[in-house]
Amino acid sequence: MFGSDQGKVKIAVAGALGRMGQALVTAVEARPNLQIVARFDRPDATGQGLVSRDEALRMADVLIDFTTPEASVEHAQLCAKKSVALISGATGLSGDQTTEIAKAAQHTPVVRTGNFSLGMNVMLGLVAQAAARLGPEDWDIEIFEAHHKHKVDAPSGTALMLGEAAAKARGVALGMMSERRRDGITGERREGAIGFSVMRGGGIIGEHSVSFVSEEEVLTFSHSARDRALFAKGAAMAAEWIAGKRAGLYDMQDVLGFRDE
Repeated sequence: MFGSDQGKVKIAVAGALGRMGQALVTAVEARPNLQIVARFDRPDATGQGLVSRDEALRMADVLIDFTTPEASVEHAQLCAKKSVALISGATGLSGDQTTEIAKAAQHTPVVRTGNFSLGMNVMLGLVAQAAARLGPEDWDIEIFEAHHKHKVDAPSGTALMLGEAAAKARGVALGMMSERRRDGITGERREGAIGFSVMRGGGIIGEHSVSFVSEEEVLTFSHSARDRALFAKGAAMAAEWIAGKRAGLYDMQDVLGFRDE
């Protein structure tokens, strides 16, 4: 049991020197039932109260990781071996990397999602409901996302989550229906396609919208992230929730109680 009967839940933060890592530390410190016991970053990073990754995992009940896909897989595998729960928020994972984290979740509890925002998780549910009711014969789906110029993956993990929610509600595979590149003579739009468009620039934290477009009307759901602290707050909430949970792969829908136990 991960700290559930021993006072505060002990938290380690990976990538602690980055902007997101610093926001995570602040968010954890703001929750009275959580305690930061270790912070670590790249192997060559020293000082500022950092410890090694191995030492951090020895001290913690839960690891919060918003680092790179490659590091996230390593962290998941180590957490599974050391019985440390994992909150995983890295984006841009390949299918194989996602599978490896799911394998680790067979041995330790993992909350894995591309977006820890409460508002976005409500939007996911609304998009799924709309997609189920607005059929592809009359309604086209377009997803737009915008992020800062330093983001290295596209479409964003959140945009893909929105696409997955819409595709699943329509009973199709997103990989078969997504359209991510349009240039030149593309031909007519195919029925049921889910289109993606991307903007990168400046310091945009995160903008997402999903439009359902018919001949007569347009329905749009949108979400704007104003401060990356909102993601850190969601991750801290997940870290408190996961203490004492059995091994398994969870997401924010579970944390927020949107699914039945």
